[in-house]
Amino acid sequence: MASSVAVENLNPKVLKCEYAVRGEIVIHAQRLQQQLQNQPGSLPFHEILYCNIGNPQSLGQQPVTFFREVLALCDHPYLLQREEIKSLFSADSISRAKQILALIPGRATGAYSHSQGIKGLRDAIAAGITARDGFPANADDIFLTDGASPGVHLMMQLLIRNEKDGILVPIPQYPLYSASIALHGGALVPYYLNESTGWGLEISDVKKQLEDARSRGIDVRALVVINPGNPTGQVLAEENQYDIVKFCKNEGLVLLADEVYQENIYVDDKKFHSFKKIVRSLGYGEDLPLVSYQSVSKGYYGECGKRGGYMEITGFSAPVREQIYKISSVNLCSNITGQILASLVMNPPKAGDESYASYQAEKDRILTSLARRAKALEDAFNNLEGITCNKAEGAMYLFPRINLPQKAIDAANAANKAPDAFYALRLLESTGIVVVPGSGFGQVPGTWHFRCTILPQEEKIPAIISRFKVFHEAFMAEHRD
Repeated sequence: MASSVAVENLNPKVLKCEYAVRGEIVIHAQRLQQQLQNQPGSLPFHEILYCNIGNPQSLGQQPVTFFREVLALCDHPYLLQREEIKSLFSADSISRAKQILALIPGRATGAYSHSQGIKGLRDAIAAGITARDGFPANADDIFLTDGASPGVHLMMQLLIRNEKDGILVPIPQYPLYSASIALHGGALVPYYLNESTGWGLEISDVKKQLEDARSRGIDVRALVVINPGNPTGQVLAEENQYDIVKFCKNEGLVLLADEVYQENIYVDDKKFHSFKKIVRSLGYGEDLPLVSYQSVSKGYYGECGKRGGYMEITGFSAPVREQIYKISSVNLCSNITGQILASLVMNPPKAGDESYASYQAEKDRILTSLARRAKALEDAFNNLEGITCNKAEGAMYLFPRINLPQKAIDAANAANKAPDAFYALRLLESTGIVVVPGSGFGQVPGTWHFRCTILPQEEKIPAIISRFKVFHEAFMAEHRD
């Protein structure tokens, strides 16, 4: 008897879901990596450089010492009883670990917590949000999550009832949004960022897309804004944010603010302003539903594997909040290490603490190096024939546009590949550099892009640029019309 499980009879929502950041090209890269291990010297490069995903520590970024000292002590409290600990750990990491352990029932990081996360840690995060924005935050509004992604899924689950419920999403977008909308059976309503104005968000386009969706019978429930942008690296101007908030208020939309790159700003003329701050500055309170996402995976900390983050929800009625809490309870709680880390990220060492100088030096070193890497890659791409690249104002990526010759587009069509995927596959096979085709993020039809992280170690950037240049020149020469 044939198996009762086949691709044809799986949940169609699963089949529709795609996630390009770990898609076909990355799977091929992993095969090539295995080949390099089994047969060294069999490929025209000696290592795979994963520029496909914002995973800083996999590319050599070191964790922040203070954060890791506190985590180590919390996970193994026995160390706190040892005299020699004072010579191995800073005094403030010891005192912080003691404070945190006192908040945890049984002092056990291996136990379940409250479904929203440990109350004392949420208090610390609320204090961090208050200090950042200048407006009060409440621990009861904070739900600690395993990275930002589960919080996004939770809100899609809450808002999407059927295929007629739509979510406005920026194009290009981070594929988590298209994937989660597909999984929960809703409709992605795209609004296009303007590449010619540095990936600007134009309210007129958002309004046009909203009206078009409504005319097709789609009930648009929410607007997603990613700031700083992923994959596009732009930072929204404050005036633009005011317009977005007013638009959501007037149209009755939930604002889903993805702010996980809030520490990653690389230009002097831009600053991060949270949407919570903008909403409060306008005097809105409970009349605008807002969900703000933060993660320990990005910033200068890059603790992707620790899976920590939170969502702050404001402007929802008590009965709706009960439903959000119920969904959180089904998952029991997020992991405790991630919860602790989220509290540390929002409440790092302060001036006067023993770790402050070294913490600040580590943070500055990472962020200034990222800024240099972003600039070096941006300049390199702009110096190549047929490539234009907007400035990386923030986040961890560049999203260059490639004007491919018709011959390359024909070759891609013959290979049954999107032209930018064809280019990215050839790049991988020639150089070992892994990028994600723009078609995985969405783009204006007829344009082609790729997303490249700025994360490889700084000393490797010149070699990456030179390898990329050799490949690109050969590719263009081969496919010249």
